[in-house]
Amino acid sequence: MAVEKGSAFLLKVGNGAAPVVYATVAGLRTTQMSVNGEAIVVTTKDSGGWRQLLSGAGVRSVSVSGAGVFTGSVAELRVKASALTGVLDDYRLAFEGGDMMTGKFLVSRLDYAGDFNGERSYTLSLESSGAVVVG
Repeated sequence: MAVEKGSAFLLKVGNGAAPVVYATVAGLRTTQMSVNGEAIVVTTKDSGGWRQLLSGAGVRSVSVSGAGVFTGSVAELRVKASALTGVLDDYRLAFEGGDMMTGKFLVSRLDYAGDFNGERSYTLSLESSGAVVVG
């Protein structure tokens, strides 16, 4: 895999239409993604003292976080509306190499900050709901 620029790791939010059209969430300076998996332990006396896990079982999820400068873009306002109403929305993570991850996410946290003579910034956290499709 080739080296990729962090600036090309983009978070996009859907517009709620069918088919979904995605817009980049503007102002993000940092973006982070975590793929989480909870294992099902099936260790028995016959395991010889070694832990055994059940392949394909357990709960998988994707967590996304980001931080940036508020620009008032349509995509940012959609994220804010989703956070305030607590509804799931379509999101896509796009990478420089053309890879994408798409799924339904809930805005689990949205924080705004600002100080005198500085920009208004925000941080957000998203949690997946259902399958996240890679491709």
